[in-house]
Amino acid sequence: MNILVIAEHDGAKISSATKAAVGAAGKISDNIEVLLASDNESVAVDACKIAGVKKVLFAKAEYYAHNLAEDIAPLGLSLAQKYSHILMAATAQGKDILPRIAASLGVAQVSDIISIESADVFVRPIYAGNAWETVQALDAIKLLTIRPTAFEKALDGGAAELEEIAALPANQLTNFVQMHATHSDRPELTSARIVVSGGRGVGSAENFKLIEQLADSLGAAVGASRAAVDSGFAPNDWQVGQTGKIVAPELYIAVGISGAIQHLAGMKDSKIIVAINKDENAPIFEVADYGLVADLFTAVPELIDKAG
Repeated sequence: MNILVIAEHDGAKISSATKAAVGAAGKISDNIEVLLASDNESVAVDACKIAGVKKVLFAKAEYYAHNLAEDIAPLGLSLAQKYSHILMAATAQGKDILPRIAASLGVAQVSDIISIESADVFVRPIYAGNAWETVQALDAIKLLTIRPTAFEKALDGGAAELEEIAALPANQLTNFVQMHATHSDRPELTSARIVVSGGRGVGSAENFKLIEQLADSLGAAVGASRAAVDSGFAPNDWQVGQTGKIVAPELYIAVGISGAIQHLAGMKDSKIIVAINKDENAPIFEVADYGLVADLFTAVPELIDKAG
């Protein structure tokens, strides 16, 4: 079986989510190739270092710099017949690119896979993560998006062959104009070892600074529940949950979060969950490894003091 992983990058290096997709691919076959479209050859060199990858197919063009689905999907489609499986991470880009290829091939994509049972049997969450569905893909070419937090990331140390392939003509539908991105010295939310999240119980955007202070004292990323984001306490890119980001850090601290189903779907795979809430009946305590029934405005400053 030949497997193609379509890579994501930031223009300088391969994303950690792509390394998780390579890790997942290794559970199916050891014949793994990576498709990388970029304007920067150093990114392709970076891809060649991923352990387990046999070959990196590198298409170089200026219009590949920003990973536009309208450009990447046709490139992946042009190579599809050579592979039994095509994988991407279940990220915003993966959810944009891979369905286009699946539709063009007329196959059924299997999305957000959390376990690989065999080459054609996969497990995925449904009902906001409250049930798991085992599905068998019968198509000759299987298109899969992988939940990055569910698989070990492939390590560096590989020495894959680099093969340059011809770029396709630029698409005539869209052009990259501008990106407005937030920048932070904190760890990236989906790959952080520790995440501190605040919920509606924090009360205000001003009070949310307590969550940020605790996160900074622990070297953690900052997250938020949907209720906190909808209330204007935190920006959208901090949202953890079914409609936000999926995280699985070593330590997840939930402060003032009741534990709605959609939030639990985004963090319940964390290795250790600590909940701080003054309501002892809050659903968050049902999934927490450690629970503290306390006023967060007393408990969090004490934790910051201890961590400092």
